[in-house]
Amino acid sequence: MPDTPTTLTQETHDRLVAELDDLTTRGRIEIAQAIEAARALGDLSENGDYHAAKDAQGKMESRIRHLQALLKTATVVEDHASDGTVRHGVVVALRYEGDADDDVQRYFVGSIEERGDLPVASPSSPLGQALLGRSQGDDVEYAAPGGTLRVTIVAVEG
Repeated sequence: MPDTPTTLTQETHDRLVAELDDLTTRGRIEIAQAIEAARALGDLSENGDYHAAKDAQGKMESRIRHLQALLKTATVVEDHASDGTVRHGVVVALRYEGDADDDVQRYFVGSIEERGDLPVASPSSPLGQALLGRSQGDDVEYAAPGGTLRVTIVAVEG
């Protein structure tokens, strides 16, 4: 978990709090019941149900710890109507230098916990930092592992 706080919209914060509550109550009860039922089947060394339930328990507890750490340092931002500038919670359409005019990549600017079907440009990433505060039509450069990349902001969708 990074030391920098994660920025979340109120909707995402509420969803993650609800997920954490569900995992720490219903989730733990269901896993405990599955482990107990598997134990009743006998020899634990060759009991696939038991090992599967313990594996699921480990994954669930890992998600619980992740959510607790994330929510402990999360900053909630207000969801304002888009003024055309790139900020947390918007979708930005970019065209990379050298690409055809109709070859546009769309990114969600925000936390990976908030993303839908789009790739995420975290505000703390080089691309995210370069985009924040910029507007449609701006040309932006950022440092990528393969060198400096240049993109044009084609659209900012609130």
